[in-house]
Amino acid sequence: MFQILFVDDEDAIREGFAEYAGFLGHAVTQARDGMEAVALCRARDFDVIVLDIMMPRMDGFTACKEIRREKDIPVLMLSARGEEYDKLHGFDLGVDDYVTKPFSPKEVIARLGVIVRRHRAAQAAARMPQPGGNEIYQFGGLVADMTARIVEIDGARVDMTPKEYDLLFYLMRNRNIALSREKLLREVWGYDFFGEDSTVNTHIKVLRQHLGAYEKHVVTIRGVGYRFDA
Repeated sequence: MFQILFVDDEDAIREGFAEYAGFLGHAVTQARDGMEAVALCRARDFDVIVLDIMMPRMDGFTACKEIRREKDIPVLMLSARGEEYDKLHGFDLGVDDYVTKPFSPKEVIARLGVIVRRHRAAQAAARMPQPGGNEIYQFGGLVADMTARIVEIDGARVDMTPKEYDLLFYLMRNRNIALSREKLLREVWGYDFFGEDSTVNTHIKVLRQHLGAYEKHVVTIRGVGYRFDA
């Protein structure tokens, strides 16, 4: 059972999702806008947040940023628009997943399950002592310390979202191997049927921006997916 905070200014959407999630045994707390969501997160903890973008008083992007200042809670973003900018901006804020309205409550619950399990596994791994030395890969001026989760380019630290780190590290560990988008979704995001190619494509685009002159290492394989060229 998950403690879910569902934030949307449309009553019918909130109530419909809460009814379905409650039937499956999850506890759903509802909020009508970003300000109410921030206040609730300051008062208590949740396993995951479903957050609409377009809301009165405080939009979802601003609410996500405020919540992340104080709490490490995974976020799935909702939007009535399918614009790439929304996804790019959301992922830049560290959003874990993105669903465009209208959505299926069944699909959202499935995605939330993946997000929560992945988040809990990452927290558990962070608490475990690391045996031996750090796992470090270097390609010219691009250095990735996977154990410390640090990436440097020509000596300068590069700040990325957790999912961008996961994607880069997976590509590096499987360097010189063509990886399909489906495999990346399964191995990096954790879903078999609920991910979309656009999720991978958007993250690759942002990842290349972070890598700058070293973006050439991330190669597009037409009709297949991507490969990290070492």
